[in-house]
Amino acid sequence: MYHPVGIRSLALSVPNTIRTNDYYRNKYPELIAQSEQRSLAKLFSLADSTPSNEFDLEMMPYLSDPFRGTVERRVLAPDESSLTLEYKAAKDALDAAKLSPDDVDLMIVASLVGEQIIPGNAVFLAEQLGLQCAAWNLDSMCSGAMVALQTANTLVRAGEYRNVLVVSSCTYSRFVDERDTMSWVTGDGAGAFVVSPLQANQGILGSKTVHTAETCGAFYTELAEDSQGQPRLFLRSGKGANRIISSTFANYVRTCCNGAATAANVTLDQIDFFVFNTTTAWFVNFCARVLDIDLERTINLYPQYGNVGPIPVVANLYHAAQLGKINENDLVLVYSLGASANATATVMRWGDVALGPVPVHKANFAVKRAKDKSFVGLI
Repeated sequence: MYHPVGIRSLALSVPNTIRTNDYYRNKYPELIAQSEQRSLAKLFSLADSTPSNEFDLEMMPYLSDPFRGTVERRVLAPDESSLTLEYKAAKDALDAAKLSPDDVDLMIVASLVGEQIIPGNAVFLAEQLGLQCAAWNLDSMCSGAMVALQTANTLVRAGEYRNVLVVSSCTYSRFVDERDTMSWVTGDGAGAFVVSPLQANQGILGSKTVHTAETCGAFYTELAEDSQGQPRLFLRSGKGANRIISSTFANYVRTCCNGAATAANVTLDQIDFFVFNTTTAWFVNFCARVLDIDLERTINLYPQYGNVGPIPVVANLYHAAQLGKINENDLVLVYSLGASANATATVMRWGDVALGPVPVHKANFAVKRAKDKSFVGLI
């Protein structure tokens, strides 16, 4: 028997500190100049060549920019942590759903990465929220939030739980050296949503998930000394990362998005809105090209957030609903990919989803009708 289950409420939490490109230009002018020279050299070397795949084709316009399309990124202040971001997002999601901690049967936490290598954040967050239920950690890198959604949906549909709180965070600033170009394109943030039974014909209709073992080696961590000579865990880009990514991502997009649509018994043409995990400035355009969809049917907040691991898909979903680009009973496809983890897509019929408060770092959002009509800018 079919039981309609899906997202009941959705909330987003971001750090108070906004770091613009001028921060890096003023603090590391020589590094920026060197990066610009390398970017131009790469661009000139490719000027007479034809991109071999959709990913490289959409990346080309960004090669001359050392920030690769990033305009702003949110980073932790000294008094903030992955747990403080997770707590606010979780609390806002519960408040929006009009649920108390006692109403939650299970919490799933997908942190990239938690405050400690082990144990994960789940039990610490459960204590802060006053939960009495089970709380466990889930790891799927940049697809963590959406894999947790699929897990929660399955458990609620099976009748094991009724209200599952899913919380995800990414705090790259703790693991990326400011002098590394990876710092220039990454940020921090958290999101949370409650998964519960919904009205008939609403909620999750189908999903498709595959592992991404082909991307192993694209990124790795290593223990090294920071600028103060203290040991610290750093995230690094592996040798040949771009080649690995550009040669594999299109297949994951097609496999998961078409698979989820088939599982939901719909076609991609019937989808009203697409939400992608924008880990690069050109990821939306890339996915739209691969799936042959119009950019009007999606949203791209990468310029304002940068790469925040599993969080851009939550942020894009939140702001699409907040802006009225997604409405009740719309068919929505959500896609996310985690390197060395999983790629996953879910088709859902959007319900009466309660939204947490708009993040306070800016007053509001407005759609900018620029060349890329999916672009959403802050004002």
